[in-house]
Amino acid sequence: MNTPRHTFTRSERLKSPTLIGRLFKDSHSYVAYPLRVVWLELAVPPATATTPVQVVISVPKRNFKTAVARNRLKRQIREAWRLHKHLLYEKRADKPHISLMLMYIAKETLPYSDIEAGMQKMVRKMP
Repeated sequence: MNTPRHTFTRSERLKSPTLIGRLFKDSHSYVAYPLRVVWLELAVPPATATTPVQVVISVPKRNFKTAVARNRLKRQIREAWRLHKHLLYEKRADKPHISLMLMYIAKETLPYSDIEAGMQKMVRKMP
């Protein structure tokens, strides 16, 4: 039985300012409430990428004034991603590398179950 490894390694995190800038210019997006997903397919994966998907997570300071609230939401989103990313990896097995930005768009803090449901919806809707 081949069980997926539920990790979130350093190489899976999108840190390149140029790639993040490209996400805002030439990307596609959709909403899987409470997340807005901005994604970009790259024909040539970045040199730093050893995984098929790189992710950056964003929680707006406008809606969540304290760092404690923002960090808690980011941790919950990371956990949901960590547990459900293998479904996206299986779905996009032969497709090019993608960069993802997951933005939390709800105005209030939602329970983890809602965030997890949004993550599952995000994986289902990803082309």
